[in-house]
Amino acid sequence: MELIDFFKRYRHVAIAFSGGVDSTYLLYAAVNYAEKVHAYYAKSVFQPQFELEDAKRIAKQFCVDMTVIEADVLLYPQIVANTAERCYFCKKLIFSKILEQAARDGYGTLLDGTNASDDPGDRPGMRALKELSVLSPLRECGLTKEEIRRRSKEAGLFTWDKPAYACLSTRIQTGEPITKEKLEYTEHAENFLFSLGFSDFRVRMSGTAAKLQVPASQIEKVFENRKAIVRELKRYYSAVTLDLEARNE
Repeated sequence: MELIDFFKRYRHVAIAFSGGVDSTYLLYAAVNYAEKVHAYYAKSVFQPQFELEDAKRIAKQFCVDMTVIEADVLLYPQIVANTAERCYFCKKLIFSKILEQAARDGYGTLLDGTNASDDPGDRPGMRALKELSVLSPLRECGLTKEEIRRRSKEAGLFTWDKPAYACLSTRIQTGEPITKEKLEYTEHAENFLFSLGFSDFRVRMSGTAAKLQVPASQIEKVFENRKAIVRELKRYYSAVTLDLEARNE
């Protein structure tokens, strides 16, 4: 099935929109093929501010209405405990909120950007989507991450080569409680590395220390900026380390 066929069946759709590669291409397709589209962005302390700015920019470019829904995830013990099921509880909360608002706005069908490359075994949140009857047209149509990037580039979408950016809570080790302070440290640290020109990296918490994970091509850049990185990150962490097992490029 092609996306155009999917939107022949579902003409009025709400889209859980993050501003990432997948949901941006899904929104682009919906704008082209559906009759009525509304985007919903769930804002929580797990998302850095730049993601919201990207989402606003895209919605404006597509002339699509976007509603920002606040989700205070730190009020929920199942999420704060940061167990292996954290993503399930978080997705259940956020998508329930989106579904409630979408229903008030007159939308009975909610879509998300899960693609055919996503492994259900590695994503507890996909179980929540199934329980809530959220549809994933990119996955249903067999579109892999690689194909979505290719099509996004052809469509002129600036997100076509945007690095994947998992929520900030993934920087905290499973089993370590999530706090607002830890999330803020992570966002400050990663914003600083962005400002130095790094991309597709992570600043993970290892106890009270920061562990940098960067692509192999950027490891030398870490040493070139070592003093500045240590000086800035020591404002938030007890130590700064580098993971020599480079992130995949």
